[in-house]
Amino acid sequence: MLDFSQTFAKIEMTINIVTVFHLVKHEREIPVDDDRKLTVRAVERALDILLCFTRDSDLSLTEIAANISLHKSTVHRLLTTLEDRGFISRNPATEKYRLGIRIWELSTHLPVSENPGALLLPAMERLRDRLGETVSLYLRDGLERVRIQAVQSNQAIRRVAQIGARLPLSVGASSKVLAACAPPEVQRELLEGKDWPQAIDRQGYADQLKEVLRAGYATSFEEREPGAAAVAVPVIGRSGEVAAALSLSGPVSRLSRETLVEYAGVLKEAAAEMGLMVS
Repeated sequence: MLDFSQTFAKIEMTINIVTVFHLVKHEREIPVDDDRKLTVRAVERALDILLCFTRDSDLSLTEIAANISLHKSTVHRLLTTLEDRGFISRNPATEKYRLGIRIWELSTHLPVSENPGALLLPAMERLRDRLGETVSLYLRDGLERVRIQAVQSNQAIRRVAQIGARLPLSVGASSKVLAACAPPEVQRELLEGKDWPQAIDRQGYADQLKEVLRAGYATSFEEREPGAAAVAVPVIGRSGEVAAALSLSGPVSRLSRETLVEYAGVLKEAAAEMGLMVS
């Protein structure tokens, strides 16, 4: 009598893999290194597609394929599956893609303790109402900062902050705060990196980071965008670690250098309140 136990085991494993986004029916890769986990190439590529939308909200097939260096036919196949599952939606008029409703649904189930942006939103709204400018919250991810929450100013002329935007740690008030509070090895990697902007003096930036630690805040005046200014402070959680950077930004017509320094004190008070709510 034939023994099909091993065959059934292999079939079961294959079914489990295929279930993940229903994508691995196209291609999968098992690394040779036994210490590495099973890597599914199609799932990695699907996630790469989703991550393309951290910088742009609407992208064409050609733009997505160029961003992740894949052939358009492969990207189209993955996009079709993601669209079928609701993770991607396509605008028939422009033929551009954007994140689907399933992404939002997943984000609503993120535990509040793991989502400081949701937890601190009421305090950010109070700060916006008090000072009248756009308030943002950033986390550090490697050598970048990611805006995880924003409360827009109600004024006609304002700075609009897009949630999910990624920005380099080399410029901007929030970047200085997160870089100043980062481990020494992160600072070295940042300052010695080959992608460092030529217009910014490395030693001068390093000196600014020391000043940020001394003063407890950072400012930027038309550093990243002409006509824009910002002030940022660290949010220190109950553990004593820096949980995020809290910033206030707006047009230079309302935020003079003197005003930024004045508002730094207000932000410090708000950050101290927020720090009691996060670990």
